[in-house]
Amino acid sequence: MAQIDVRAAVLRVDVAGRPPVSRLDLPPEDLGFAGARLGTADNATTGRFMGHNFVTEEVTATPETALEAMQKIVASGAKLVVTLADDETTVALADAAGEGVMVFNARARGDALRGEQCRANLFHTAPSRAMLADALAQFLVWKKWDEWFLIEGSHPGDKAMAGAYRRAATKFGAEIVEERVFEDTGGARATDSGLVQIQAQIPSFTQRAEDHDVVVAADETGLFAAYLPYHTWEPRPVAGSAGLRPMSWHPAMEMWGGTQFQSRFEKLANRPAREEDYQVWLALRAVGEAATRTGSAEMAVLRDYMLSDQFQLGAFKGQPLTWRDWDGQLRQPILLGSGPIVATVSPQAEYLHQVSQLDTLGIDRPETTCKIER
Repeated sequence: MAQIDVRAAVLRVDVAGRPPVSRLDLPPEDLGFAGARLGTADNATTGRFMGHNFVTEEVTATPETALEAMQKIVASGAKLVVTLADDETTVALADAAGEGVMVFNARARGDALRGEQCRANLFHTAPSRAMLADALAQFLVWKKWDEWFLIEGSHPGDKAMAGAYRRAATKFGAEIVEERVFEDTGGARATDSGLVQIQAQIPSFTQRAEDHDVVVAADETGLFAAYLPYHTWEPRPVAGSAGLRPMSWHPAMEMWGGTQFQSRFEKLANRPAREEDYQVWLALRAVGEAATRTGSAEMAVLRDYMLSDQFQLGAFKGQPLTWRDWDGQLRQPILLGSGPIVATVSPQAEYLHQVSQLDTLGIDRPETTCKIER
């Protein structure tokens, strides 16, 4: 059997900014790269018996150097690139890579990347904002918590997430009874004076809201949502960016063989897996599965197989994952995590679909604004 070489790269674009509210959320130095190392090792487990050699390069860049880094990766001969970048940079990187390179987005959640800004060479293992919002909405409506008090931040990502929650509320029959914007006025919050200010500010901010079942927070920036539980004026559960959170992966996930994934990752990285790690792992495992099934490292062959009805990826979520051929999004269940546990997994059983129940999460084929044929 002839040996084939599958060369990939993971390009992480780091942005300097405000540190997270909690030091527990400080990003590890190997964020995403640890997932790549596990994915490459998993691919090699099967590949060594088939003459397949998997090599993954790890590259860091800034927004200013990202395009140059992508050009160097492509010039080196890699035809598979996993990116960890924001929405705008992700699109620019896909364009810079060119048609002969498959780009896997493992961070950016923008719905426009799967819609009007979609690219033929761009695939998404990161769930979209619409998928996350729909996953949470299904559970809240199932609980009959269908009157929401929506609080959004003042940054563009916060507003985009709030838009996804409005869409999900309409889609699943919830009502947003009131909306408020939490303005970012700067200042340190994780300080003695900051905590005193929060304890007075959050109750005052949430006072006299319309009657509601749950507070839904849209705070991608990480400014205020973590302080909502136990500080709201009315004693209500919090969901969204704090409290009950929709996510692609959770460090306590144990169902469907998840313990095996967690233990192998922790042995490799000496820490729990984060969403970025899992999403990078998904990208490399999808490539590895396609290479194993087709016996090829040719991009056109791998792409066509991944988009076909034959492709299935086992990913410790209770059912095989597949790709949406209309927007390049990987279908996947969404975990709803609360502190140290996974509270539930969406899609909820009551929500059915004529093709795939996973297509109840996010933008379905009739709704897509992506006009590119893959």
